Amino acid sequence: MYATVREYDNVREPTELSRRLTEEFVPVVRALPGFVAYYWIDVGDEGGRMCSVSVFESRESAEASNDAALEWIAANPGLLPDATLVDAGPVVAHG
Repeated sequence: MYATVREYDNVREPTELSRRLTEEFVPVVRALPGFVAYYWIDVGDEGGRMCSVSVFESRESAEASNDAALEWIAANPGLLPDATLVDAGPVVAHG
């Protein structure tokens, strides 16, 4: 498995963004080959910081999901700020 973690600061409309991700983006990502899981996490501080974790069966399928994400972001300008941190790598332990 291969996971990508993204951190976002200054999310202005966290409730609306969470709703739209659940209703619009997650179904698109879920339909991609190699999909394992997607999580959108409210870090809970006052700076509007949120994180996403996406897990795919392989690096190739995880990288292919980036195209879907870029398309969704382009179709929803201003809703999601640029990621301030992006880390990705093989999953070495899980439970």
